[in-house]
Amino acid sequence: MKKSKVLVTGADGFIGSHLTECLVRQGHDVKALVLYNSFNSWGWLDDSPEEIKKSIEVIASDIRDPYGMKEATKGCDTIFHLAALIAIPYSYHNPASYIETNVHGTLNVLQAAREVGAKVIHTSTSEVYGSAQFVPITEEHPLVGQSPYSASKIGADQIAYSFYSSFQLPVTILRPFNTYGPRQSNRAVIPTIISQLAVSNDISLGALNTTRDFNFVEDTVAAFIAAANSPSAIGETINAGSNFEISIGDTALLIAKIMGKELNIEVDSNRIRPEKSEVERLWACNKKAKDILGWTPNYAQTSGFEKGLQKTVDWFLNPENLKKYKTDKYNI
Repeated sequence: MKKSKVLVTGADGFIGSHLTECLVRQGHDVKALVLYNSFNSWGWLDDSPEEIKKSIEVIASDIRDPYGMKEATKGCDTIFHLAALIAIPYSYHNPASYIETNVHGTLNVLQAAREVGAKVIHTSTSEVYGSAQFVPITEEHPLVGQSPYSASKIGADQIAYSFYSSFQLPVTILRPFNTYGPRQSNRAVIPTIISQLAVSNDISLGALNTTRDFNFVEDTVAAFIAAANSPSAIGETINAGSNFEISIGDTALLIAKIMGKELNIEVDSNRIRPEKSEVERLWACNKKAKDILGWTPNYAQTSGFEKGLQKTVDWFLNPENLKKYKTDKYNI
């Protein structure tokens, strides 16, 4: 990707803040879209180095507003669209908000991108596959909306693809598997395990036998940038996963080992998802990413996973970071 004017929606979030910092360091002119709030908070960008904050144009807006998106995208060559509602349990309680943000919001971003002629890297999720019907999961796997969240992301993906097929908008759909790393919300399982273990040997979790394909945030960011760099990726849907499967129970044991902790797990019924909604197994095939993007994860397999977990644990155990988390509360 030549040095260009880029917009990152969801720049205040976990992956978005890491991507924004990386793009600035690569010399791009970056607009960072954060969700408007009365506290003037930039989310995780507030914790970015001063040189990063001075180098970005922060826009407080909302992807649900089409007029706001028209203003935000002006002059942009590339749009990294990450803004979304992502917590699966919360989608059980507030499904309409997922349609408004993830489907209508994506439509607004695409319409604005079409007007300015910008390339769009649209963020999907491995949850759109539902429980694996075969492994490793290729991009040809059926899409199954097992939660309102995953259904909304299927809708967003299809809207994104329709703008490519109908209007020749240069769109790439990047489908990250379970990204983890510093700054991740406690609604995700790895921060939940680490933050609880930081204060006690006793932790509460939901299903332990489900498996996930965890992808360290640095690898996910590299996949986004590789997708923007590749003309061959236009019109394609591409998995970004480590091609490594591990259960939640074994993940907890590995984290406890890294932290030097004895581990006692209590299965909390409040954290158990409805039987037909729980995604039992995820394991990515990342061959297409390698073939088209030239991307392979640096934190793959057991050794890579341990390396990524160590970095994540080190970040969470910094008291300044840990105090941002309510370790005694279940964050849906």
